[in-house]
Amino acid sequence: MSIRRFWSSPKTLGDVNVVTEELKNLYYKRLLPIEKHYSFHHFHSPSYEDADFDNKPMVLVMGQYSTGKTTFIRYLLEEEFPGSRVGPEPTTDCFTALMYGEEERVTPGNAITVDPKKPFRNLDPFGNSFLNRFQCVQMPNPVLERISIIDTPGILTAAKRKLSRGYDFQAVLRWFAERVDRIILLFDAHKLEFSDELTRAFGALYGYEDKLRVVLNKADRVDSQQLMRVYGALMWSLGKVFRTPEILRIYIGSFWSEPRQRCYHYNLIELEEEDLLTDIRNLPRNAAVRKLNDLVKRARLVRAHAHIVSHLKQEMPTIFCRESKKHNLIYELPVIFTKIQQQHRVPAGDFPDCNKMQEKLLGQDFSKFKTLKTSLMNSLNKLLTTDIASLVPLFQQQEQRKKSLPAVLDGEFLGTFRRDQFKGDPFKEMLKDDEVSEADSDEWAVEKYKPKYDEIFYNLSPHDGKLSGTKVKEWMTTTHLPNSVLAHIWRLADVDRDGMLDNEEFALAVHLIEGKLDGHWLPRELPSHLVPPSKRLSTSSDAPV
Repeated sequence: MSIRRFWSSPKTLGDVNVVTEELKNLYYKRLLPIEKHYSFHHFHSPSYEDADFDNKPMVLVMGQYSTGKTTFIRYLLEEEFPGSRVGPEPTTDCFTALMYGEEERVTPGNAITVDPKKPFRNLDPFGNSFLNRFQCVQMPNPVLERISIIDTPGILTAAKRKLSRGYDFQAVLRWFAERVDRIILLFDAHKLEFSDELTRAFGALYGYEDKLRVVLNKADRVDSQQLMRVYGALMWSLGKVFRTPEILRIYIGSFWSEPRQRCYHYNLIELEEEDLLTDIRNLPRNAAVRKLNDLVKRARLVRAHAHIVSHLKQEMPTIFCRESKKHNLIYELPVIFTKIQQQHRVPAGDFPDCNKMQEKLLGQDFSKFKTLKTSLMNSLNKLLTTDIASLVPLFQQQEQRKKSLPAVLDGEFLGTFRRDQFKGDPFKEMLKDDEVSEADSDEWAVEKYKPKYDEIFYNLSPHDGKLSGTKVKEWMTTTHLPNSVLAHIWRLADVDRDGMLDNEEFALAVHLIEGKLDGHWLPRELPSHLVPPSKRLSTSSDAPV
């Protein structure tokens, strides 16, 4: 289950782009005029821009400090990123958007919010206090070619709750929660604590529970009895905070690339890791569906908002006692919500939070509100009933093509090493830039260690000079490295892509494992000096005679 062999080529995203363009047209032609007419943006989120439709799926990673947020991102990317620092103290003090770029670069918040191609222009109202703590990191990482990742500051514990961030942290979280495709909320199995800021952060996620994935991290550092108690306590605490009949699923894991401690729940951690990475794997495939879902939710909220401001406008007196009437209407807002539900058959779930709406109304001039305009409301109803339904055939066509797309986070290692997963020889393509290097082609870096690796190889009883994937997997798992790391090592070592390892390929695999255990990063592709001699392509025929 490697993090490296990730994504399909851009050509396979054509259907997604078609659906996205249709969603843009519906928003700009149907929904945006209604939002402007009823001043929707003064009460709720700003209007959508092209970048909000065109951007890649985004993953928001949040949690209290020292729960492993930055390490989790490193685990996905399999490399360091500029500005990342890991430690027991609060080390991430800013929001960092990790996006793909041909060259590595860091762009400050004030600069990135004026870029029309980035989906962050509407962060400008949060001011310099926030923008000075926001940055965009671009890097040529294959994971970031299809998703973007938002790293967040650690949520303060009770001991540090009096510290001020200088900006509305909860409002920023809610801004991102509305726009991202997935929210990863990390907890530490060692220190389960619900601070005031964490509780307020949960409030920012209200209404976006469908995007939320809760992870109990560092689970290999506690025994099974402690894990059971921490898991139960976390379930109970989350149930009190979110107050929903649905129980949030909690993924148990240890998301880093170092060897895991052997424990009775080791296999459970591997299975939970597979489930979570599979969920992330499907984000690009489901990006258009998510955008459609968000558009429908927004349209429903706009409809409820239009009825609210129209009702308030009708109830206001023309001349006398306007201020007192305004305050009475704000106080009676819950009753007004109920009336609108009954008279116009607007579902209760479409209405905004009543308390927040009351706060927003205090600073508004009710005389500027507009009454219901039949043509606009008919257009909105047409959007919800007819226009959206017309997009279903496009989604069905896209769904049919999903089956041919390769997995985002490969999972061969969790099952078996299937030969049909290895089509073609990627080494032939990789060799283009290195085939002229004589130094790399002469010496094999693994040769001097091969005798001790051969001893392990022959103790595993190879058949016809090769070890099957099952035997190699059984031996590899004894290293306690995460399955995702071992799967990447397998793909690097199985140079001929036959689903088995000969003695040279096995020696290479052991060499990579030892390097990883020593704390080194694995290469994205196999360098020439690590390619077994018997697998190297001869270039003598191409040399001039």
